[in-house]
Amino acid sequence: MPVSKEAVMTIKSYQNQAELLVKDYILADPFIPYTSVLSGVFACKMAYELGQLISSLYFKSYVSLTKIQRIEWNNRCISTLHAFFITAMSLYFVFFSELYSDHRHAGLVPFRSSSVSTFTLGISVGYFLTDIGMILWFYPSLGGMEYVLHHLLSIVSVAYSMLSGEGQLYTYMVLISETTTPGINLRWYLDTAGLKRSNAYLINGVVIFFAWLVARVLLFGYLFYHVYLHYSQIQRMHIFGIMLVFIVPLVLSVMNLMWFGKIIKGLRKQLAKRQ
Repeated sequence: MPVSKEAVMTIKSYQNQAELLVKDYILADPFIPYTSVLSGVFACKMAYELGQLISSLYFKSYVSLTKIQRIEWNNRCISTLHAFFITAMSLYFVFFSELYSDHRHAGLVPFRSSSVSTFTLGISVGYFLTDIGMILWFYPSLGGMEYVLHHLLSIVSVAYSMLSGEGQLYTYMVLISETTTPGINLRWYLDTAGLKRSNAYLINGVVIFFAWLVARVLLFGYLFYHVYLHYSQIQRMHIFGIMLVFIVPLVLSVMNLMWFGKIIKGLRKQLAKRQ
């Protein structure tokens, strides 16, 4: 059906208002830390509700779960969606964007940032705040002290990078490690559904092994090498930022290696049972 000129004008008017809202408020520099974090929290709430709705309609095993298992199921829906989002954005900024490229002559690498990069970090802060809130509320059902430590380090480092604009490249390098989260969550889903002895569980375990090796072991080696090459620039950061650049990756590296050992041990047991 043909659209009247009045309808076209009305649509364009709403479009212009939406563009102004995004430009003047959501992506305006003074408001980005607030709008992005709130957007992250709101997105987590929506993911939780949608996960609950979809799971109850399409997964028969969901109805038979206990209350705390359903809460963890929905919580893992949130972390999975966040993992896909932040991994895609982190890979883009670290390896494809010119923002942090050494070939770009636009200031020192540790001090580079943009409205989009800052907003993306705010989304992640909103997720970590929501997740640690749920972990503490239902403690220790959704995770022990190692999860609390991991999230606290993440909140402090990502929030500092978001607010100060310092070290965003290294923050994104660390956030690439979230690429292992969907596999970890899938393993829990399969285990909860009684499919621990299935081929899917074994294949997922192998995928987790290689993903963890690349994203949480080798990539951290690349991070420390990049820090070494740009040490003279990093020295110009605020002392708190310098501490975060060194301490957070170091602590997470130790935790990643410990968890990697458990992954190898678990995978060996699965393969031994298959023989």
